[in-house]
Amino acid sequence: MASHWLNKGMSQTPISYSEDQAQAYDTISEILRSAGVDLANGIVTPPREGKDNIAAVIGKAGSGKTLLLAQLYHALKDAGLNIVSGDYEPRARKDRRTLAILAPTNKAASVLRNRGVPATTIHRILYTPMYDPEYEKIAEWLGGNGDRPEVEGVSDLALDRALSFFTSNASIPGALAAAGLRGSDFITGWKRREEPLDVGFVDESSMLDAQQLEDLKEIFPTLILFGDPAQLAPVNQSGAMVFDALPEERRLVLSRVHRQTQDNPILDLAHALGDASLQFSDFEQMVRDASMRDDRVVIGQRVESDLMARSPVLVWRNVTRIKLIQAFRGAYQAPMEELLRGEPLICDGIELPLKHRKKRLDLEARGLIKGAQVVYLGPGRKPGFSRLHVIGAEQPQLSAASIVKIEMPDEEEPFIPFAARMGATFLHGAAVTIHKAQGSQWDTVQVFAPDIFVAARMNRTEAGTQLWKRLAYVAITRAENRLIWVVRNRLARPSGALAVDDLTEAVPSFELTMEPIEDQKDGAF
Repeated sequence: MASHWLNKGMSQTPISYSEDQAQAYDTISEILRSAGVDLANGIVTPPREGKDNIAAVIGKAGSGKTLLLAQLYHALKDAGLNIVSGDYEPRARKDRRTLAILAPTNKAASVLRNRGVPATTIHRILYTPMYDPEYEKIAEWLGGNGDRPEVEGVSDLALDRALSFFTSNASIPGALAAAGLRGSDFITGWKRREEPLDVGFVDESSMLDAQQLEDLKEIFPTLILFGDPAQLAPVNQSGAMVFDALPEERRLVLSRVHRQTQDNPILDLAHALGDASLQFSDFEQMVRDASMRDDRVVIGQRVESDLMARSPVLVWRNVTRIKLIQAFRGAYQAPMEELLRGEPLICDGIELPLKHRKKRLDLEARGLIKGAQVVYLGPGRKPGFSRLHVIGAEQPQLSAASIVKIEMPDEEEPFIPFAARMGATFLHGAAVTIHKAQGSQWDTVQVFAPDIFVAARMNRTEAGTQLWKRLAYVAITRAENRLIWVVRNRLARPSGALAVDDLTEAVPSFELTMEPIEDQKDGAF
């Protein structure tokens, strides 16, 4: 075993690495040293022109990718690199090197943030905010880069509140909100990033397509990808992942499964899918056996509607997804013509013409990117607007012009209960396909097993692996603590009405004022 020290100079907690982790750490350290960042000696020199580096850390669930990413983050932070996140980006300084930690989705970024790693979305880094110059003085002061400012309309008491909040939470937006400022006061707009950054770490890189990788390479001369080769490749890449094309010496494979030492039955099931001879019936029996030994694995005789508002049922086929959504809405007696407060949505993109490009960037930069999980909080103050909570976003609550589409079984066109003429578009989020669930994790996950069985009967393969095994692997590894393997097409009645009490009110709500544009009981589904 190789050992490294966590947070050099701050903690004496040793981290024991396996041989493959230590080799990956050393290889990445050498890549960083060639780029002017010497982790061993804590020496940072200016970046070298024309020197581009890219490598990938590849391993299945539990192999220690996130641990390695976190340790590299701490080492780079201790070396003096400036961390660029979605919270606030200080003015660029030529004498400071930068690090950004990225994920393809809000949820994936929030998983890292919950582990103490300040991650943000790829989309948020592709664009850079434009700040109000007066309020930026407050942010610079809070970040230790300026004197206490005097800002018209902001009292000394408000500045004291901002400082007190920032001291406890280290959040610039939260501190400004404590001073009585709104997000739209501070951030006046967004633009495509013009100046490159420095070092970039990308988690869940199995989700990246070739164009996204090219965009990132334009921004980061040093780029380290972290990905799982057993997941599903992007739909437009013929089963290939972006790190597959890297030279072998830049593909750092973690083969040992560390978290299995915790006797995790969900990970045991996930890795059993690597057996080429395993049949679906054998795997389902393994799930049943695991459920008899450990309450973290459950055989569900019906879908639990109570869980669907925050943790969507994972399915393979769209027809199953639509039927489950209709069953969910029926169980909560949701009227056809409107949404209930607390219904889950999935962002399906932004429908705005080019002249509204600034508004598109505003929405996307604040978390409304395609695939974002959202909870409906009620109608906004303007016709066609919705108040929303974007799960996993750094500033989750906002109001935006919305187009909500409710898909119906056997109907080509969705039903639209209400809509602005243009704005953010949403599908219902009580059930999602396994492809769209990649990059997300939930405490408890329901997997609709009849859909996996259909995929097994079709005997399709992807990149040399049976499709049903990839689907099952991705689906069950979305569960952080509990897996429910649902075996029947039935839905349990909800225990109560939909609610939003679980969504924190501590994070300030930001209103996006886009110009108004013209203005049951158990049963089968």
